[in-house]
Amino acid sequence: MLQQDIKLAIIGLGYVGLPLAVEFGRQRSVVGFDINLRRIHELKSGNDFTLETTKEELVAAENLIFTTHPNELRDCNCYIVTVPTPIDEYKRPDLTPLLKASETLGKVLKKGDIVIYESTVYPGCTEEDCVPVLEQYSGLKFNQDFFCGYSPERVNPGDKEHRVAAVRKVTSGSTPIVANLIDALYNEIITAGTHKAESIKIAEAAKVIENTQRDLNIALVNELAIIFNEMGIDTEAVLKAAGSKWNFLPFKPGLVGGHCIGVDPYYLTHKAQAIGYHPEVILAGRRLNDSMGKYAVTQLVKAMTKKRIQVVGAKVLVMGLTFKENCPDLRNTRVVDIISELKDYNCEVDVYDPWVVAEEALHEYEITPINQLKAGIYDAIVLAVAHQEFKDMGNVEIRALGKPSSVLYDLKYVLTAEQSNLRL
Repeated sequence: MLQQDIKLAIIGLGYVGLPLAVEFGRQRSVVGFDINLRRIHELKSGNDFTLETTKEELVAAENLIFTTHPNELRDCNCYIVTVPTPIDEYKRPDLTPLLKASETLGKVLKKGDIVIYESTVYPGCTEEDCVPVLEQYSGLKFNQDFFCGYSPERVNPGDKEHRVAAVRKVTSGSTPIVANLIDALYNEIITAGTHKAESIKIAEAAKVIENTQRDLNIALVNELAIIFNEMGIDTEAVLKAAGSKWNFLPFKPGLVGGHCIGVDPYYLTHKAQAIGYHPEVILAGRRLNDSMGKYAVTQLVKAMTKKRIQVVGAKVLVMGLTFKENCPDLRNTRVVDIISELKDYNCEVDVYDPWVVAEEALHEYEITPINQLKAGIYDAIVLAVAHQEFKDMGNVEIRALGKPSSVLYDLKYVLTAEQSNLRL
């Protein structure tokens, strides 16, 4: 297959797939496929609830069409899979969306076709888990009749600077010729350039350690915050002082959620355990980060008790629900841990987040955010996400939401140490 002969399809039109489809749609014909009919109708009307693309960008991608019909994939010969790879309730990789997408493609796969995966997986997943499904449903043989590649996504939701074209892309292919073709394909849109890995497994491994490294660094700072809190030392002040050294890494404590950092390490540890190695450091970091919601609520309850605030029945406002600031992404948000812990103490919890689509919050977590803030009614306020709207409110306006004796817990350093009762 020559580069100019590629007929491209993007499978999955979420935070990863849609920006990719839009970039390619400016250059060549692209079929954007998703099983969510509501999502397709939304995109056809020029709306993207993820806010990763604008209406103007969707219009500019004039070569991009949207569909939920697998038959419309038959005319394509190169497929990029960008479906989610979550974990289940036991912290195990859930490959269901990936394998279902592979099944769909296997039914339309033809000789000479190429399937490229972008979903985060453990090393070996593409060739050991996905390829057999493609072979089963197509009746074709891997690296003889069809080929594969892996190019891990590096999307940072809500980040308007490091968008898909501006971030260097790792590419790989199942044969040297296919690897070159895939690399050339991505170079059509990636202005930051590409890095062609030596194999699919190396590309898979590179992706999964990117976020594992960040997870461990945040775990270290979270543990330091716990230690400094016990010592009565302000963590932010310590980090600013240490940050005066040129090679100090600027990580901050907090809840570690999202579809990448809070998930990817479990893919690597799953594979490590499958080959007989029990990872110590990675899992220790995961346990610590997963426990921060419970730790934060314990600190809040202690502060309320010291102020003689009755915890049972207390009204608590949680400001923010998304996994990070200034974006509507609710995937794997760990703010829900705080909400759950507070409810275990029989607190009455209101959740307010101007970025959240209420229907999504209800569907994902059975949480109905409030639409409007009311002053002077809360016994405690938890600043859980550093949305710009909350920063703009400032100390006086946020404080006014609580009763005169209320406790204000700032998890994200939105306010100064003097303005809040508690900080991580």
